[in-house]
Amino acid sequence: MPGLPAFCLRPRDLRRGAVLTLVFLVAVATAASTGCWDFDTPADAAGSGAVLIARGVDGPARGPGAAAPPRAAGTADREAVARAAGEAAAAGKSGKDAAQEVVSRSGDRWGTVYDRDEYETFTEDLDGRWTGVGLWVQRCQDGRVEIDRVQPGGPAARAGLRAGDRLLSVDGQGVTGLHVPEVVALLRGAAGTPAVLHLTRGGVDLTQTVRREEMRAEPVTVRELPGGITVIKVASFTRGSGERVRDAVRAAPPGSGVMLDLRGNTGGLVTEAVTAAAAFLDGGLVATYDVRGDQHALYAPPGGDTARPLVALVDGGTMSAAELVTGALQDRGRAVTVGTRTFGKGSVQMPTRLPDGSVAELTVGTYRTPGGRSLDGGGIQPDLAVADGAEERARAVLGGLGVGP
Repeated sequence: MPGLPAFCLRPRDLRRGAVLTLVFLVAVATAASTGCWDFDTPADAAGSGAVLIARGVDGPARGPGAAAPPRAAGTADREAVARAAGEAAAAGKSGKDAAQEVVSRSGDRWGTVYDRDEYETFTEDLDGRWTGVGLWVQRCQDGRVEIDRVQPGGPAARAGLRAGDRLLSVDGQGVTGLHVPEVVALLRGAAGTPAVLHLTRGGVDLTQTVRREEMRAEPVTVRELPGGITVIKVASFTRGSGERVRDAVRAAPPGSGVMLDLRGNTGGLVTEAVTAAAAFLDGGLVATYDVRGDQHALYAPPGGDTARPLVALVDGGTMSAAELVTGALQDRGRAVTVGTRTFGKGSVQMPTRLPDGSVAELTVGTYRTPGGRSLDGGGIQPDLAVADGAEERARAVLGGLGVGP
């Protein structure tokens, strides 16, 4: 099992799916880094080489002899979770299921438990590469599993599958009531192997057999609009996305404005989010976060473009790491934000390895914008609230900032 990231900012079970398990994450260091933090032994993010993950959930360790701060409401006690998993495993039962029951009873709405393979799948997804059928899935409140998005050009898209289709089974195994990582595990497999998908669309049952393929998501795309506007669309903060944003800003024509499109971005690596924000900042604070009462900060390195006019597009699908970027640019006065209120995922999770090898991610704190705003539950209200025609309004804003003829 590869080294696992120690902190996550992820919207549980909302957008984690068979293409990117980031939402979830969702979604949450000072520069693009590699390496991982050990479980339950967080290092300082500054210069640690740590990988923080903000996938659509989730400081230095306390000093010797320091009293543990009281556990926040709505969080699960990791000792109780580990004990339940150990007792269940010793009795020949599922440690993961026992741990999940404790997490669910605790009221930790973002806490979740993965088995070893599910978490390994997530770590692989951080590279933006996977083998599967090309689906994002989401779990509804009643336990139904629906297709949230379809990867363009992938096996599912070629078979005619659509967002909104209800997924009933994969290879004969029912998925209703399963958590998203469990559905993802069924959809994954070796390249070339068939996946038999039973679905329903508008009350009509469908069965499609598709073959799994090795695929790659493009997290950052760039296009030019008339009038000197460069649109940088960031779909997720997988590895390398922050540097791609920075390269796109540097390559933009002199005097042009930038439209940073974060709509539907469910999160990813915090290192990549910080690098993306740093493309527009000359150093300084990007966000703060706390873990069990300890306060820490994330800073951008100097050297970003602070002169180019900038508008950030956001919506209700802008989550966790994407909200971290939005909050930094808004609080620092660097961008005008346009769109609708963001999702509001600002809690911090830390993974704990359980006795049976499964992994529990439990809420331990929150993060805040440079201005001290907590985003958890409230999200970010854009400077200009626009439900429809957000891109057109953004173009008008850039025009008012001197972009174009």
